[in-house]
Amino acid sequence: MGLGLLAGVKPLAKPWLAIMDHSIDIGTKKALVVLRVPIETLSQRGKAIELKDCECIGIKISEQVNGESISKELEEIFTNAGAPEAIIKDCDYTLEKGVRAWSEKQNLTVPVIEDIGHVMANSLKKQFEKTKAYTRFVSLVNKASQCLRQTDLAFLIPPKLRQKGRFQSISKLGNWAEKLLDVLAVKGRVKKESLLFRLRKVLPDFAQSRAFIECFANTTKIVSQIMKLVKTLGLDKQSHQRCCELSDELPGNSKVKKRLKQWLQKHFEIQQKIAPSLPLLVSSDIIESLFGRFKYMIERSPQADMNRMALLIPVLCGELDQMKILQALSQVPHNELKEWEQKNIPYTLRKKRRAFLANK
Repeated sequence: MGLGLLAGVKPLAKPWLAIMDHSIDIGTKKALVVLRVPIETLSQRGKAIELKDCECIGIKISEQVNGESISKELEEIFTNAGAPEAIIKDCDYTLEKGVRAWSEKQNLTVPVIEDIGHVMANSLKKQFEKTKAYTRFVSLVNKASQCLRQTDLAFLIPPKLRQKGRFQSISKLGNWAEKLLDVLAVKGRVKKESLLFRLRKVLPDFAQSRAFIECFANTTKIVSQIMKLVKTLGLDKQSHQRCCELSDELPGNSKVKKRLKQWLQKHFEIQQKIAPSLPLLVSSDIIESLFGRFKYMIERSPQADMNRMALLIPVLCGELDQMKILQALSQVPHNELKEWEQKNIPYTLRKKRRAFLANK
């Protein structure tokens, strides 16, 4: 069915956007997935798009990824689907290189929309990560986690810091730290074994980082408000103005503010060029959601691997009624599925294991 849906991809009459990304490594492979969303979708929904609003127009599985390989894959995908009005992607350099190479080959100038979530995460990382104040703050957070875990105060454990992409959800940590500051700001002696007494014991030096925490929390709060606004409503004249007003609340020397202003200017120009009357989709969150669902299904296997189950990805998108399902199933005979598998996934861990154990 998934292969049938891919085989049925055709050019779309209405203007559309392409959202693309690579999945996380599963086994030794990863998949380049490209989704199609009509530009008008965000305006029609009046809120963030869902998987049922998307169509998967291409899946390419590979072990080694570079700009040239991505360019060839995009050429094949867009030959069937037509060219998008713009491409939404994260800040991955290899993907950027591949998109640029494809555009040059086609002699097309297709605007590239940088996912707001990744741009802001990189900006926060650049501003805070290498500072002494942030390092000290993270040390206090880790200490608090250790002291509060497996106690009756475990509900106060700070949000977990992810090893990868930690700045994409860092606003939760800012909110937690700001709340703890308010609690610890109470002066004077308190009753022994009270909540405040125990928190002071766990975080004796927390208040000394007040200046940093307030700056950090305020920055992440503003960034969170901006992302919520544009992810939900898109970028147009009204949301652009509101985002500029929020960014003005950041300190003048803020690296986040500088990068945000640049992003707003660039993408507002893109919106005015390709769809001035419609809000512009500026987030690739939907493809992350798709990968999350696919990963959940893949990990049911005791030996997770990228196999022909990758063809489930198109099935997780769009609104499929009985007619579409029957059409997709009738469009691809089983022999074509075997041919696709041999071409795109010549081996799997399971096949290699069977071959190895069969040899005596």
